[in-house]
Amino acid sequence: MLRSCQLADRLDDFDGVGKNDMGFVGPPSKKLRANGGYKGGFELRHALIVAGCLLLGSAAVSGVAAEDAYPARPITFIVPWGPGGGADQLARIASKLMEQELKVSFPVINVPGATGQTGLTKLVSGPSDGYSIEVMTGDTFALFTAVNARFKLNQIVPLGIMIQQPSGFFVKIDSPWKNWADVEAAARTTPLRVAVTGFGSPDEFTVNYFRNKGMKLEAVPFAEPGLRYSSVIGGQSDLVYEQAGDIRSFLDGKQIRPVIFFSDKVFEAYPDIPYSEKLGYDVKLPQFRVIIAKAGTDPAQVKILSEAIKKIGTAPEFAAYLKQQLGEPQSFIPADQAISYMNKWLEEASALSAATKAKP
Repeated sequence: MLRSCQLADRLDDFDGVGKNDMGFVGPPSKKLRANGGYKGGFELRHALIVAGCLLLGSAAVSGVAAEDAYPARPITFIVPWGPGGGADQLARIASKLMEQELKVSFPVINVPGATGQTGLTKLVSGPSDGYSIEVMTGDTFALFTAVNARFKLNQIVPLGIMIQQPSGFFVKIDSPWKNWADVEAAARTTPLRVAVTGFGSPDEFTVNYFRNKGMKLEAVPFAEPGLRYSSVIGGQSDLVYEQAGDIRSFLDGKQIRPVIFFSDKVFEAYPDIPYSEKLGYDVKLPQFRVIIAKAGTDPAQVKILSEAIKKIGTAPEFAAYLKQQLGEPQSFIPADQAISYMNKWLEEASALSAATKAKP
């Protein structure tokens, strides 16, 4: 663009000498002089070049503006668990609402493995360009409590906590154990297998907590949500540690039922089921799911994402999702308050983890 404009400037200085009608160098012919000569022709040419410069400049500015616009292309939504689980369901509804809000697509990709660490690795090892986000669950976050933890809180940026749910133990509908008292009595004499998401998760912490109380519970990890849910029906496990909303279809289909919830209050959806604090058990770590980006992402991009997530987190359609998932009605926590919640949750997880290691 600069060279074209410089050429236009040079043409301004042209003195009117050029090729005559026969093609030889010399002064312009009478015919050309009568029509303004070469000078008029070059003036027209100069005007066209200047116009071209302006168009090129405008295109360059537009290109910069388009480059600066965010988001300008699809944003990958990582789910560090298999399809069909609670994290996957959250990503599906959130991606749909975020597409409407930010006018770009949010393709959901499932990257299961290692209690959610495989998916988290994909996020933190990728570029911090604002074009990858992830649903992180409490199952993975609990791993941050380890002394040699693979991940740290300063590697991620929370964009909003979307759902909070009490966890519990569930048995198949025709289990010989009718209530928690039956399970507790059986577990003091007979080993019972508990399906969990993975080792180092709140699931395993809870199982170990009851082991320290004299119950013969054994954690059996199932990375795939569907296999975990169905294991208690098929007999691969005796109990499953889960959130009621995640296995809503099994509950509604009368295939599974709860025997205890881990909470400091009664679970409104199941008021007749005992909760841990009432029974004197100091284990009530709730499940939560937060949407995160990689640390180092441009603050302007983080703001755009956080504001969009805040809008969907308080939208009627999302409130309906929370109700369907049997989540806390006031689950949503905006980005500026999320770190405080997560730090407190991590303290409770660390205390529970330490308590489970009190005995071999």
